[in-house]
Amino acid sequence: MKHKFAEMSGKELTAYVLEHREDIEAIDALVSRRSPDSEATWYPAPCTPEGVPIPENIRIMEEAFRQKFEEIDRKKKSQP
Repeated sequence: MKHKFAEMSGKELTAYVLEHREDIEAIDALVSRRSPDSEATWYPAPCTPEGVPIPENIRIMEEAFRQKFEEIDRKKKSQP
């Protein structure tokens, strides 16, 4: 049976892939839906290659995450 991955929602396809991890076609379909790198948010490395934390980079990421969570909360509150 051939699945129609294009017709599945993101949640449906993710659930399918988790249950059928050997289905390369399904994995390809799921990965192809991700945002292109040009739309991704890139953050600086939190540590040096030696594993030493970089406090300023960690602060930058924490602030970005806080803003994103606040945005998500605002959207949830504005929905009926």
